[in-house]
Amino acid sequence: MNPEAFLNLDRVIHEKGRLAIMSMLAASPELSFTELRDALSMTDGNVTTHIRTLQEAGYVAVAKSYQNKRPLTTVSLTTAGRKAFTDYVDLLEKIVQQTRKIK
Repeated sequence: MNPEAFLNLDRVIHEKGRLAIMSMLAASPELSFTELRDALSMTDGNVTTHIRTLQEAGYVAVAKSYQNKRPLTTVSLTTAGRKAFTDYVDLLEKIVQQTRKIK
């Protein structure tokens, strides 16, 4: 097992809350803030903090609009975010494959 592979995991994505957000966004063109919050059972503050970190990394785009005269915040993966997530998952798969070879 090559321990260096673990060092190459994207630390922005690797945190479980951000990984969950990235996973959900990878499966959907965009999600609302409330959809993310409710699906992941997170507080508003946690979701906001994780989205801000992902946005600063260039992985997600945030759009603010109105729906039925109410504010609506939506989040989507950027091209860079989709690539980073794909690279992250590919690296995890390699780690799993290496671990299986050890058995």
